Amino acid sequence: MKEDHISLYLVPTPVGNMKDITLRAIEILQQVDTILAEDTRTTGKLLKRYEIGTKQKSYHAHNEHKILPWLIERMKEGEVFALVTDAGTPGISDPGFLIVREALAEGLKVECLPGATAFVPALVKSGIPSDRFVFEGFLPAKKGRQTRLKALTEEERTIILYESPHKLKKTLDQITEYFGEDRIISVSRELTKIHEETITATAAEVRDHFSEREIKGEIVIVISGKGRK
Repeated sequence: MKEDHISLYLVPTPVGNMKDITLRAIEILQQVDTILAEDTRTTGKLLKRYEIGTKQKSYHAHNEHKILPWLIERMKEGEVFALVTDAGTPGISDPGFLIVREALAEGLKVECLPGATAFVPALVKSGIPSDRFVFEGFLPAKKGRQTRLKALTEEERTIILYESPHKLKKTLDQITEYFGEDRIISVSRELTKIHEETITATAAEVRDHFSEREIKGEIVIVISGKGRK
């Protein structure tokens, strides 16, 4: 195997608008032997849009441990893979960490392309300070959730969370309870899509805004740090 041979590419895909893909990402997806996709149906729509005929293989949180040894062996034999998730950059609240760690441990070369990540536009357009921030991803579903929220109330950096639409109202209630009604927060949903929405206000105002609405789309929540405006 050549020293400069790359075995695994991490390829960001659009978080909404399919035009938000780089020319290089399209080129890599066309050239690799196999695309590892979180959901082959979702990725299939993107591949069809850009006339990419590369074969796909499912790689997601429920099978990554099982197929990882096989994938590493295939890479050692010279096969080149691209890892994509349903949206955004692999490894950011999505599968990616395990395969990268194992590939590097085996001396295989990994490259990550720059590209779409949902929290970046949500943070930048929130109007909340973006010079220092902490990305928390999804809060624990049950055990440890309240403990984590209480700890975050003392965080001075801007806090970024991901949330699903059916849990948003509960999370906004908890943020209002633990951080206080006057803490400035921002919620972005449907980023880059036709019905994109961002609202930045006090926690109480944002909670009330979403309280009587049907919520669709993935959510990014940005919370101002303690003592910051």
